[in-house]
Amino acid sequence: MWVKAYSHLTKDPVLKKILTKDHLFEFKVSKNLYEAIVGNIIGQQLSNKPAEIIKTRFRNLFSKKTFPSPKEVLNMSDEKLRACGMSWAKVRYIKNLSQAVTDKTIDIKELSLLDDEKVIESLIKIKGIGRWTAEMILIFHLAREDVFSVGDLGLRTAVAKLYNLDRSDLKKIEKISWNWKPYRSFASRFLWKYLDSLKSAKTLS
Repeated sequence: MWVKAYSHLTKDPVLKKILTKDHLFEFKVSKNLYEAIVGNIIGQQLSNKPAEIIKTRFRNLFSKKTFPSPKEVLNMSDEKLRACGMSWAKVRYIKNLSQAVTDKTIDIKELSLLDDEKVIESLIKIKGIGRWTAEMILIFHLAREDVFSVGDLGLRTAVAKLYNLDRSDLKKIEKISWNWKPYRSFASRFLWKYLDSLKSAKTLS
């Protein structure tokens, strides 16, 4: 699949400048989607390092080695969850998710069988999960190959830099992304990598 995706994306002369076979990203379906969604809620609006610290604290609240079940999370006090370093809002969002999974409002196992838009529709019914979070689940945890999140500031910044656009021009940015179908998830991974390289260069300069 990488060969086809890479070949297709190189047809865009601008995007081609940042493509490299040295960084072939892995796409795989997460074994525990509940854990993945909780992790994405914790990571909302946070960089990787603080998000990982909070995730570790969260897991350490529970005695067993495996990730806690939705019922176990529901039984944990809000105060203890808050003490992990997350906001009260995120505590509520995680409890909302846990309740939805427990009462079968959302069937976690069925998500992998749905098409992309149906997955998004299912997830955004839960308060605290918006389209961006759902799209990240699709890319990083359901291994979907054709997702571009125009709501992601990093992606918009990278595209705006490459194509000399205003990053607030969502319509133009999304229109450009259509050239990368059906491999927009692959393009997204390269764009994030490109943005990271710009940040690193700025730090070193």
